[in-house]
Amino acid sequence: MRDYPRLVSVFNKYRPDVVFHAAAHKHVPLMESCPQEAIRNNVFGTMNVARAASLHGVKKFIFISTDKAVNPSSVMGATKKMGEMIIQSFDQNSETVFAAVRFGNVLGSHGSVIPLFKRQIAEGGPVTVTHPDIVRYFMTIPEASRLVIQAGGLAKGGEIFILNMGEPVKIVDLATKLIQLSGLRPDKDIKIEFTGLRPGEKLYEELWTDSEKTAATSIKDIMISTDDPVSPKEVEQKLQELAESLDGSSHDIKVCLSKQIPTYKPRFTESDYDEVEFD
Repeated sequence: MRDYPRLVSVFNKYRPDVVFHAAAHKHVPLMESCPQEAIRNNVFGTMNVARAASLHGVKKFIFISTDKAVNPSSVMGATKKMGEMIIQSFDQNSETVFAAVRFGNVLGSHGSVIPLFKRQIAEGGPVTVTHPDIVRYFMTIPEASRLVIQAGGLAKGGEIFILNMGEPVKIVDLATKLIQLSGLRPDKDIKIEFTGLRPGEKLYEELWTDSEKTAATSIKDIMISTDDPVSPKEVEQKLQELAESLDGSSHDIKVCLSKQIPTYKPRFTESDYDEVEFD
């Protein structure tokens, strides 16, 4: 999706009516160390797909966002918030209906803790959890798929739909239950080891900000953010500043990203201050 001419050729060939845009770099700690790649992919890649969809008369474009976009503590979350802004910006100047769907973790998806815990249990442990108090929202793949498609059906343009994720789950409780379901005893047969929060990681995620207004929809488990979108002109300026920052250090890029997303509070490491070297 970073290759716009190739995207255009794919759209020319297949002429899709509906696009569900789920492609993204989503590994939080890795994106902390590679903010350039997160922005190139999650921000400018999203812009490319949205542009191609609008150009080729796609009827509906649904952007898959994340709870990590709310008050982001990570580069990954901040880039997904930029993606929401881009989608709402395109909707204001296109015949294509653009909307976003925001939700939490999907059980069993690529990168989910469930396959990791199962593998660690099969290897005799330990099962690694970052923090004893860390909690996450979870949803199954069928639930997430169904609600995303239903939100797409509701979309009339510019919405950010928020899926009801139920109550958050403590990750240590999830690890304990998986060990027990394997016929083993936690901390006796299989040790649970706490490794510390990873770069960019929060103890808990949120589905909307304290100041964000939400409203119900005709579907019980789908809400909608009613906040006003950022203007296309402002989004264009944000993208220009982000593009200009990409040749700088990770520190400079994160500072620039925090300027575009005021709710993003970056965390810096020593490596962030290293200048990018080019041949």
